[in-house]
Amino acid sequence: MRTSGPGEPAEASGPEDCSSADRRARALWSVLAEPGDEAAGALLEAVGAQAAASWVASVGAHGPDWTLLGDLGRGLSVGSRSGLARRAALWARRGAAAGVVGGELAVPDGLHVVVPGDAQWPAGLDDLGAGRPHCLWVRGRLPAGPLSAVALVGSRACTAYGRQVAAQLAHGVASRGVLVVSGGAFGIDAAAHRGAMAAGGATVVLLAGGIDRPYPGAHRELFDEVVATGGALVGEAPPGAAPLRSRFLQRNRLIAAMATATVVVEAAWRSGALSTAHHAARLLRPVGAVPGPVTSAASAGCHRLLREGCAVCVTESDEVLELVGPVDASLGAEPDVGRPLDGLDPAARTVHEALSVRRPTEPADLATACGMSVASVRASLGRLELAGLAARSGSGWRARQPRDQD
Repeated sequence: MRTSGPGEPAEASGPEDCSSADRRARALWSVLAEPGDEAAGALLEAVGAQAAASWVASVGAHGPDWTLLGDLGRGLSVGSRSGLARRAALWARRGAAAGVVGGELAVPDGLHVVVPGDAQWPAGLDDLGAGRPHCLWVRGRLPAGPLSAVALVGSRACTAYGRQVAAQLAHGVASRGVLVVSGGAFGIDAAAHRGAMAAGGATVVLLAGGIDRPYPGAHRELFDEVVATGGALVGEAPPGAAPLRSRFLQRNRLIAAMATATVVVEAAWRSGALSTAHHAARLLRPVGAVPGPVTSAASAGCHRLLREGCAVCVTESDEVLELVGPVDASLGAEPDVGRPLDGLDPAARTVHEALSVRRPTEPADLATACGMSVASVRASLGRLELAGLAARSGSGWRARQPRDQD
């Protein structure tokens, strides 16, 4: 499969919802502009990916051809034109260095491009406005349509406690059909992905560089397993892009935007996971933090989020699900197991509580202890005996626990 330059005719590209030409142009823009470039995003929003790419291709010795931008080009002030022209020159240089301006952008086998308008496009990314990705490069399968997702993030240098909690939380939410999103790093991220897969759920790894060169390299087997179990590797940087530090910081905004809620499992005072939490808070997404020992530097960042009011305390998967909101109760729901006292009236419950398992008690003494008449006590004892919860012992009665029953 290949993606061509913006001037080539459209080709059929499968069942996706957007046009082939727009898909090619957006894939091209993932090369021209760095992740999070809001100037590029605003330009695409105004004139569309194809027109914007053609305008960048027009940049030469005499500057860009403003007529290609139509009404937008005619309405820009001199100062705005100057600033946008500088950006266009940068985008053109990046495209020329990659050999894609006016040419073709190859898509490696096994990867595909997802763009706004596709069924697989995560709608939460649109909340990033001009900073949303131009496209997503995907290996595997992103779920189609609305979804509930939790971002579980934390330190690479985590403790055994943090690793265990991350796996348990991921297992708990994934067993209820909630997608687990993280960054594929050592430590908390890897534990979250593994916990989700152990529950038979899907998980998504958001990478900072090209997904044909996943980082860290030691997690290649983990990444292969994510894809094999129905999840996906996702990145906004094009194939071949290096996982630069700046791209890690931009990647964090995607983790926060794709998820319905973000939970920081374990993080030091200056952990990069805190940037994901702050991105989520700015997007008005719920944020949770798992507390740790007050003496643990590995949990100082979580405690910081809790103290500053950026996050709420979570300790188990049910509390994480509360942040996500309503999920299908039939998914992984525990069976409704009846309890021994279910169906008893309040009087019978009171009498049962007053009975001793070992020492028989006379009905008159029960009446005194319960503040009831002897007749009412005797009637309640009869109901308890029928339910197998009380037994006669001489002239008195004793309680029977469920384990005493045949």
